[in-house]
Amino acid sequence: MVQEIPTIQIIDAKNYVGQTVKIGAWLRQKRGSGKLAFLQLRDGSAFFQAVVVKADISEALFELAKNLKQETSLYVTGEIHEDARSSFGYEMAVSNIEIIGESHDYPITPKEHGTDFLFDERHLYLRHLKPFATLKIRNTLIAATYEFFNNEGFTKLDSPLLTGSAPEGTTDLFETDYFGESAFLSQTGQLYAEAGAMAFGKVFTFGPTFRAEKSKTRRHLTEFWMIEPEMAFMHQEESLVIQERYISFLISKVLEKNEQELDILKRDKDLLQSYTELPYPRVSYDDAIKLLQENGFDVEWGVDFGSPEETFLANHFAKPVFIVNFPKAIKAFYMKRHATREDVVVSADLLAPEGYGEIIGGSERDTDYDYLKQRIEEEGLSLEEYGWYLDLRQYGSVPHAGFGLGLERLVTFVTGEEHIREAIPFPRMTNRLRP
Repeated sequence: MVQEIPTIQIIDAKNYVGQTVKIGAWLRQKRGSGKLAFLQLRDGSAFFQAVVVKADISEALFELAKNLKQETSLYVTGEIHEDARSSFGYEMAVSNIEIIGESHDYPITPKEHGTDFLFDERHLYLRHLKPFATLKIRNTLIAATYEFFNNEGFTKLDSPLLTGSAPEGTTDLFETDYFGESAFLSQTGQLYAEAGAMAFGKVFTFGPTFRAEKSKTRRHLTEFWMIEPEMAFMHQEESLVIQERYISFLISKVLEKNEQELDILKRDKDLLQSYTELPYPRVSYDDAIKLLQENGFDVEWGVDFGSPEETFLANHFAKPVFIVNFPKAIKAFYMKRHATREDVVVSADLLAPEGYGEIIGGSERDTDYDYLKQRIEEEGLSLEEYGWYLDLRQYGSVPHAGFGLGLERLVTFVTGEEHIREAIPFPRMTNRLRP
């Protein structure tokens, strides 16, 4: 009886050393000499090399291998060997090739291409090493997010993407017609998460959010994904502990599961490991302003921090750092008033080092109905639209806190990418709506 050849993924090659297997793959590149052809293959799980030796196969098969075009899809059959010269550690000695789908004139050739070109061809560029590695790490961060919050007893809450109100203000909204009335693409799931926390205790939302900011910095997208936990019966300091444990957990998971991808991106794993060490420093906004002024920054109390200030502060501590208790005037209406000061709120931003800036923003939420009603009016927001939110303060309100983490900013930080557009499969920016 002929033993059937197993069909495997490249990532599982280590389990089949010395065995003949079949792999469905695409050809990334090839090189060779008169007697050898080296096929660089990918299958969506990993990348490795298949070696075609002229002496071991038919002349026709060797000619087929030599003439394969970039991104042709194929089945390759052969024996798996260890390969100490490659970072992957394994390769295949090819005994057969079957073409599935031919590829001709593939536009992303093995040479340098401009950024605009690569994003015009993003639907194809996803196949290449760098985006593959970055988005695999993104996937790990998503899976680890669910694992962390499930382990902590949180309930996943799905907040609506179409809303009638603007939690973060009205200037950066995408407006649409909703059967004759105005609706907006959601900027945040937070207010709905607060309602969920009053029902389930601890919840988190995880979904796309939209900002119509005409910003062209390396930290901004118009469509991005947010993770927004909200916790009843919790004060701010307890929330900060959850936040730092969450970030440490995520980075640890990437170090555990994505060693190959981190190597592709040339990310310093020892540096990432240092970011898992807790606790993170807590620095008051007041002290942060003093530190900046002492180091030559032209900043006054009351301003929000820009990229240079955030970069300096995080690099000063060489790890993520919480800046706590921001001025009330630059923060959202729902943040809790400080116990002893009228000019600040119980809030915190977590700044990442290496120039990546704010990755988390959060606060304890104010629970006083009359105060929040006053703040809504001061912000020029609609009491009618926020009536349901004020209800949360009338029927058994409790201390609660929460935060929001931008997934793409975290991906950019963990991977060491320079621009946030690399952190999402198909980025949406002021100048890009396709592909």
